Amino acid sequence: MPIQSIITNALAILGTATIALAEPKPNIIVFLVDDLGWGDMGCYGSTLHETPNVDRLAKEGVRFTQGYAACTVCSPSRAAILTGQYPARLHLTDWIAGHNHAKAKLKVPDWKMHLDHSLTTLPEALKTRGYATAFFGKWHLMPNRQKELMPEHTPEKHGFDLNVGGREWGQPKGKGKYFYPWEMPGLEQGRTGDFLTDRLTTEANSWMDTVKGKPFLLYLSYYAVHGPIMTKPELRTQYQAKLKAGDYPQKNADYAGMIHSVDQSVGRVLANLEKHGLSENTLVIFTGDNGGDAETSSGGLRKRKGYSYEGGIREPFIIKWAGKAKPGTTNDTPVIGMDIYPTLLEAAGAVRPQGQACDGISLVSLLQKGTPLERDSLYWHYPHYHRTRPYSAIRMGNWKLIRFHEEGNLELYHLNKDPSESSDLAATFPEKAKSLATQLDLWLKSVDAQQMTPNPGYDPNAGRGGKKNRQNRQKKK
Repeated sequence: MPIQSIITNALAILGTATIALAEPKPNIIVFLVDDLGWGDMGCYGSTLHETPNVDRLAKEGVRFTQGYAACTVCSPSRAAILTGQYPARLHLTDWIAGHNHAKAKLKVPDWKMHLDHSLTTLPEALKTRGYATAFFGKWHLMPNRQKELMPEHTPEKHGFDLNVGGREWGQPKGKGKYFYPWEMPGLEQGRTGDFLTDRLTTEANSWMDTVKGKPFLLYLSYYAVHGPIMTKPELRTQYQAKLKAGDYPQKNADYAGMIHSVDQSVGRVLANLEKHGLSENTLVIFTGDNGGDAETSSGGLRKRKGYSYEGGIREPFIIKWAGKAKPGTTNDTPVIGMDIYPTLLEAAGAVRPQGQACDGISLVSLLQKGTPLERDSLYWHYPHYHRTRPYSAIRMGNWKLIRFHEEGNLELYHLNKDPSESSDLAATFPEKAKSLATQLDLWLKSVDAQQMTPNPGYDPNAGRGGKKNRQNRQKKK
């Protein structure tokens, strides 16, 4: 090749790199809704819930139909988003502080109830790129030991410049619950009738108003729609009238009002972006931490929060990135909460922490070019008792295998043909079940997953943590 051509090509490459580096870093907004069911939003099929703002977000972005939470309960899923690691690798595998089923067949491992400070979290990684970071809402990533908070594990200690509302609680527990008065850091003042979802949004918008001259991460982690189910009187009246006038699969007016409030808040944040002229340079993610708390929220999927089935782990998952992700598209690629971490780091031009494992895969090329992900499997590991029995699971392609740890029994489903998991195919395709079980074992070993052990205090008459077990504990008290 002539030397002039070499020089011309080199200058072209350098010019492209300079342009890429000159692109402004995108602002980032993460909407994380607690206990959000796959079928709770209008764009995911709900006919009762009115969600025009989230529906608009889906039309302006990419709506994933097979988006997953990293766990069937909240704390592990939240940890996975912030670190990009599977809960099994983190050893943070249950909601904090979990259940204590002392007479169950298997003993729960000694799992963690906080994030290790050795890990670089999402806000910490983004701060290396000059981002302002703020957290609003539910944290639930630290225990409450002997009624004393652990200040070393608040949001501020894991990379957020500001924390409003985040503490050890998994749900609002102040005197008024979702209505003022509550007991939230940064929300000490209020007025009677203030609704928590609205107030968090007001504070988030106020913070956005103050960020000048630098990109930001706004992490809006709503307590809604976790119980207690409470809504504003005017929304209760609205949905009671709607339910009276028509027949809907979902029947709870108060819950519908909570969904409505979340949608209104999403609209308020997006409107504030537009007011500041930031919509064209902001990446927005909308998702949830686990399945809905009622099966009517699951959109026809099996079961709900706390279960091993799709209703417990599949989530609304929407990404809007103007100029980067093609608007109005639907994507069937299986994605999961850990993917948020590497996606946002790549979008911001941040380098992944050296030596820190990342189980998620960046979705940037998928969003921009439609490039398929180089991944064929997703995994879940829940060595705990909740509504479900302890289990591990693998999804490989359209196949999903669940292994329940008490007896080691397997269930096998083909999600493309049977998304509601109504037909267990383990006996029909034993070789497929065996192959997936082997792959699952290899993954569990690779992430150093904690395993359950036989419980020396097992009492078969006490049940596995259900009614009999609770009655036995009450008698001891």
